[in-house]
Amino acid sequence: MPHKIKGSIIIEGVELTVTNPDKLLWPEAGVTKAIYLQKLAALAPYLLTYTRNRLLTTIRYPHGAGDTFFYQKNAPEPLPDFVHTQDYEGIRYIVMNGLPELLWLGNLAALEFHPSLHAINSTLPCEWIIDLDPSMEHEPRIMQAALIVGETLSSLGLQSVPKTSGATGVQIIVPITSGITFDELRDIGYFVGKYVTQKHPELFTLERLKKDRGDRIYFDYLQHYGGKTLAAPYTPRAKPGGTVSTPLTWDEVRRDVSIQDYHLMNIMERLNTVGDLIAAVPPQPMELILKHLKKK
Repeated sequence: MPHKIKGSIIIEGVELTVTNPDKLLWPEAGVTKAIYLQKLAALAPYLLTYTRNRLLTTIRYPHGAGDTFFYQKNAPEPLPDFVHTQDYEGIRYIVMNGLPELLWLGNLAALEFHPSLHAINSTLPCEWIIDLDPSMEHEPRIMQAALIVGETLSSLGLQSVPKTSGATGVQIIVPITSGITFDELRDIGYFVGKYVTQKHPELFTLERLKKDRGDRIYFDYLQHYGGKTLAAPYTPRAKPGGTVSTPLTWDEVRRDVSIQDYHLMNIMERLNTVGDLIAAVPPQPMELILKHLKKK
């Protein structure tokens, strides 16, 4: 079969050039650029929910996952007419609102999508996220740790959704009403982090420096800040097997599912069954906890 160098697709009235469609982007999983673009198109209704109207950082792997990469914050030149940007603190960010932009970035071998935690022209967080960051490359206790945090939040009257980072960690997402600040969420984060660390000192740490963490899981409440980014729900990751950052049910966490279980080749089958687990949780009542903390 001859190696196709270039082709084009029409998406929502926009013609996109696809270069090297047979290039392997996840070699061990056999995922070519053509397959990747198909999977991105299917993921779009889910992924775009969490990148729309936010500042986007991508991680590009010109020669595929496992090879050299670079973080792209500034929009590349030349920029097609259909790609919108937003200036923020001296950087011209891409705003990924639609399928044409997503597939254009996919053709540029952007394998990961990391949006800002706040919307454009806002200083307020879109949701509350706790990042559980293992110190070890393979952390068998990560789901146990996530469950402890989830149960702690539940005891405070908060529903939450765990999601795999798609790499080694787990993030716990709490939908919120607009108006709560990053500072307030960090106060709650510190309160929860201190509690679980005191109860399970062998499992959790609040130590920012990696060298001081030992083999414990870092309860990162400080990452939640204006200008910071985290891997979007449903973003692929440039990890072996083409893993995808996937929201989970708490039952799955109890069953100790593996972060490797969800990847580009099976994620749509899952989403067609369970839908977007984050969207199913209403904004949570953070105000009561904030009132309690202010009294202390």
